[in-house]
Amino acid sequence: MARYREAVCRLCRREGQKLFLKGQRCMTDKCAIEKRNFPPGQHGKARRPKTVGYGLQLREKQKVRRLYGIQENQFRNYFEKAAASKDVTGAALLAMLERRLDNVVYRMGLATSRAEARQLVRHGHIGVAGRRVNIPGFQVAAGQEIAVMEASRNLKAMARALDLTSHRGVPPWLEFDREQMKGRVVSLPRREDVNFPIQEQMIVELYSK
Repeated sequence: MARYREAVCRLCRREGQKLFLKGQRCMTDKCAIEKRNFPPGQHGKARRPKTVGYGLQLREKQKVRRLYGIQENQFRNYFEKAAASKDVTGAALLAMLERRLDNVVYRMGLATSRAEARQLVRHGHIGVAGRRVNIPGFQVAAGQEIAVMEASRNLKAMARALDLTSHRGVPPWLEFDREQMKGRVVSLPRREDVNFPIQEQMIVELYSK
């Protein structure tokens, strides 16, 4: 599977805003946006060119794709499924991205970033409905229980993440018991549950050309 292996702070700088790709580091003054809020590259310090039309749509798509840490082909597949659904395309797309298992693990506070959550899933530390699932893109369903596997509950990385995210609440479509390290999907996510500035209609317009 293709993976982005370069410095992720470059992605935030390219989009001109924090995508919270490095977890707790993004909350400190060590964040690249705090130090170098201009695009990467030798011409990065030059004035940002004015972006209009297609450029704005492309940047919005890239921002969302990078936020959730998925590749272009996978993102397009999500869009096509959303477009084929009976729901509003943009809202359906965001709902599918939110229902990814790695995102759910991140939302529950078991990881400080989606990349960290993806690693936990891939290494088999997370179970869904009592069964181990190691597919980050697994789509959770309403009513399913998500829990840390018994053998993984003493992981130092997970204890650290729970401590660092203790101030962070969980979205209303999820429940989470920190003591038991398990949670439940109360309902499917709605558009208003996505608490990051996204203009999904731009993405719909981009793929509809």
